[in-house]
Amino acid sequence: MTLAQQYIGGLRQAYLGASENAVAECWHFESVKHGIGAADKAKLLELYPAIPENLLGLLAFADGTYWREYGDEEIAFYFLGSDVEDGGYPYYLYSAEQLTEDKQQNYGDNFADLFYWYKEEQAEGGGAPYGLFVDERIRSDGSPCDWLCFSDCMNNGGTSSLFIDFTPAESGKKGQIIRFLHDPDRLDVIADSFDDFLKMLMEMDFAFVQPDFFDD
Repeated sequence: MTLAQQYIGGLRQAYLGASENAVAECWHFESVKHGIGAADKAKLLELYPAIPENLLGLLAFADGTYWREYGDEEIAFYFLGSDVEDGGYPYYLYSAEQLTEDKQQNYGDNFADLFYWYKEEQAEGGGAPYGLFVDERIRSDGSPCDWLCFSDCMNNGGTSSLFIDFTPAESGKKGQIIRFLHDPDRLDVIADSFDDFLKMLMEMDFAFVQPDFFDD
């Protein structure tokens, strides 16, 4: 059994043990979702040669949960978490189409202001005014970043997003997981790899599957 399969099995059990509404949402999601096909997988491998096998494994189960249209229905289903709120803050999984579209973005440009102010504060010998803005393992020199954004949070990405970093700083590791958090804005490495990221969520017992989130 792959790590992706273990994760999916654990996630299902978390939903089934959460509440009656969570159970209903889980079974409904599984009744309508489908995974990526061979052509989608080939395209992702072409665009992201280093894409983690277990991310492809999650996509083979469900081709996205972020306002994803399956048939004539639009689905939003909590599938991932992070370190935010001790793991209790939910995230969605991007679809193959969203991952393909995002390849056109330069995330270094998106965070240019954040990198600039962080470097200015460091040059002046102090910390950033709201804490450590950018983890030292993240390259923040303004050069193009090869990041894969694979997930946005329950606030539709307005609060937090997750990235795989293929161009880390010298002290980082290729494939590390970056979590962006807004207000105050910061970028942190939360796992050395996608596999470690999934293991972290499993060790947190899928804390983002909270019964209150599924109340009518």
